Amino acid sequence: MNRALYIAKTGLEAQQFRLAAISNNLANANTYAYKTGRAEFNDLLYQNVRQPGAQASLEESSTLPSGLQLGTGVKAIGVQKIHTQGNIMVTENQLDMALDGKGFFQALDQEGNLMYTRDGSFEVNQNGDIVTSSGYLLEPNINIPIEVTDISISRDGGVFVTLPGNVAQDQVGQLELATFINPAGLESIGGNFYMETTASGAPNVNNPQTAEAAAIIQGALESSNVNTVEELIGMIEAQRTYEMNSKAISAADGMMQYLNNNT
Repeated sequence: MNRALYIAKTGLEAQQFRLAAISNNLANANTYAYKTGRAEFNDLLYQNVRQPGAQASLEESSTLPSGLQLGTGVKAIGVQKIHTQGNIMVTENQLDMALDGKGFFQALDQEGNLMYTRDGSFEVNQNGDIVTSSGYLLEPNINIPIEVTDISISRDGGVFVTLPGNVAQDQVGQLELATFINPAGLESIGGNFYMETTASGAPNVNNPQTAEAAAIIQGALESSNVNTVEELIGMIEAQRTYEMNSKAISAADGMMQYLNNNT
């Protein structure tokens, strides 16, 4: 195969991959606490026709200042999650909680495995337990009595309720947050959840506002950190780069046709 055709083909595949990542970001622009993903690429192996610094000739002792290395294209190596803070949106819902800083809420799936999320749109199930919008139990479990008249959540994660006939509030639970040395290494599993991996490191679980853990803001939610303007610019760049690689394929094909017709 003509080398230029193969290289341009890898360029087409790379821009398709980038466009898929951009499309996912734009689709989740209004998803609570969604973190934008950035497509990343590496150049492929090089064919070394002449090594940099090689001897110029057998008769001369001088060396070549540059080599002759022919690249073989590009490949996608991953999508990195950018865990920057999203904007805080006030909802005034008592069980909505936004994280102002680092950290993740913890939830348990059906098998009892820990999942992590920054989506603080919590609800109460039929047993009075605080659950995620998907119905997963918050960890540690916090139960809200059915007769409560008011729920208050402090910035350091204390959950307090007011019972009928009482002026003072009673504490019914304490929120805990998990922080990771490399949050970009967490595995996205959908539903606004992440799972721990070797790359993310083990979670460091602390109360909010301690050991770099975020503060809790009651009655608010964290919005997506997707910058739609940047994503649209990236989409245009991907489209134009795709077109240029397509033209490279057309040019290489035309040159091969010319060579075949004139030999």
